[in-house]
Amino acid sequence: MSFKANAERRQHIPKQRFRATNWAKYDAALRGRGSLTVWFAEAEIAAWKAEPRTTRGGQRHYSALAITTALTLRAVFRLALRQTEGLIGSIIALLGLDLPVPDHTILSRRAETLEVPQLQPGTRPIHLLVDSTGLRVCGPGEWLVEKHGTRTRRSWHKLHIGVDADTGRIVAAELTANDVDDASQVGPLLDQVAAPIASFTADGAYDQDGVYCEIAARHPAAAVIVPPRWSAVPSATAETAPTQRDQHLRMIAERGRMGWQKVSGYNWRALVEADISRFKRVLSGGLHSRTDGRRATEVAIAVRTLNRMLELGRPEYVRIL
Repeated sequence: MSFKANAERRQHIPKQRFRATNWAKYDAALRGRGSLTVWFAEAEIAAWKAEPRTTRGGQRHYSALAITTALTLRAVFRLALRQTEGLIGSIIALLGLDLPVPDHTILSRRAETLEVPQLQPGTRPIHLLVDSTGLRVCGPGEWLVEKHGTRTRRSWHKLHIGVDADTGRIVAAELTANDVDDASQVGPLLDQVAAPIASFTADGAYDQDGVYCEIAARHPAAAVIVPPRWSAVPSATAETAPTQRDQHLRMIAERGRMGWQKVSGYNWRALVEADISRFKRVLSGGLHSRTDGRRATEVAIAVRTLNRMLELGRPEYVRIL
């Protein structure tokens, strides 16, 4: 980008280096991510069977928690549904439990309407970081893309996420078609956050009046940190009653883009990009389900899994260069 500092010689600037100060704890947390006892714990065993149904209709054998546990194991170890069924059966057999094993058909059918509970951060104000990314949907592999180029039809969906800047947890997620505008999903994301929002930070794609209105309607005191576009001009009331966007434009004119990023705190947006990278590296960069309902459940399970991994241990870094 043209406003980046030292743009012509950035390739000669050494990369910043960091060192983890809690490596022992973080190392144990990384090992714990692969432990079956983390994902198949006593709480899941106690609530494995569904509560007796008092209304008309068939009786379910498995609780929502049991289905969530099975789908979580599928996401953590990247298994197909049949392999997930085999893993659950082997765990139950090794533990000597008298519990039924859900087959792959039940897992697929229940995933269509499963409600996955997400832990809320509490009542403290949070600094919300928002961004979006693409997830592949049953598209051809890299070999076919390399072989046929752009002639292959690759389908993908767009994942919109909101991250708590202080904890790194994903507190809101929305899955849409690939042609949906990023700014249009600000309202649905804000609806998922029960805690008050102290600030909202996003990239230039969210520089729209509708975004400011959505945030002002729900959280009037929240600071909106969105970089105005290069062609942006002040509003008609910039001199008498400047908006937050007008204040950003004024600060950019005085300090430049890089100076505005440091003063406004916009650089913290890199944390949401790190979470997107973690989502794709740890779990997957694609969706394996075939219907919209199951895809939404797949994303909700993935978000819950990543947050659980973060609870096991999070690295703390100090800069050494």
